[in-house]
Amino acid sequence: MNAVALITGSSRGIGRGIALALARADGMTSRSIYAGNEAAARECAELCRAGGAGRVEIVQGDVSKSEDRARMVEWVRDQFDRLDLLVNNAGIAPPVRADLLEATEASFDAVLGVNLRGPYFLTQSAARLMIDSRAARWVATRDREHLERFGLRGFHKSRRLLHLESWSCDDDEAVGGAARGGSGIAVHEIQPGIIASDMTGPVKAKYDALFAQGLAPINRWGQPEDVGACVTAIALGHLSLQYGAGVSCGRGIPRARAMMTSCELKSPVGKPSIRTPLLFRSR
Repeated sequence: MNAVALITGSSRGIGRGIALALARADGMTSRSIYAGNEAAARECAELCRAGGAGRVEIVQGDVSKSEDRARMVEWVRDQFDRLDLLVNNAGIAPPVRADLLEATEASFDAVLGVNLRGPYFLTQSAARLMIDSRAARWVATRDREHLERFGLRGFHKSRRLLHLESWSCDDDEAVGGAARGGSGIAVHEIQPGIIASDMTGPVKAKYDALFAQGLAPINRWGQPEDVGACVTAIALGHLSLQYGAGVSCGRGIPRARAMMTSCELKSPVGKPSIRTPLLFRSR
């Protein structure tokens, strides 16, 4: 029996990369969720079918709306009566980037609706179906290191809240009620880092220059397909011991940012100063 995957935000960007990677995996049936770009979603579905997917379905849905979330899960239940993989990928930046003095309640609500409330309650609904599917997995994407440097603090914080408030991947003691209850649902977090997508488009020139200067050990833009490979490994059970923890897909940038500097230690009068290497990791 084919495994059934539900992927949000999959018409383009990282979500599309995940859908295409799963399409190339044996025995996967995907249902992709898009919010507004139907043409991109249909193109993604055709690419998935060309890649070998046995069955790919697309549906319009806004994860911030309860009626849409219910419709997504009920369709999967009616068609397959199982759900093996939920990928909470959909996310938005603030419609208007503004500081505290200029931010609006509408912008605040929009970000939290898609990035926090939506996936939280979609996971709740999906988990009830996933509990009946053995070896089910829940995957969410969240960048821990780099979104704030894109000027997307609101996006970063809202996604972080999702993991703190639900099946947190940052705390082994808070993996989640279903996981603790022995449901068999494995919880994973993908940390994409700097991936070429619409969201990173505004900073492309900046990071092109940084890569040219040797920013990272794997010195290139990450691609959506790189993230898709990580999700596929999880979906196929190849990371069976990577449970309730984050999976970095960031080209080693956090390690590259660990650097050596020196601090001058003051010596007694008449003695030469001593410069001592100090290893630290910048924030």
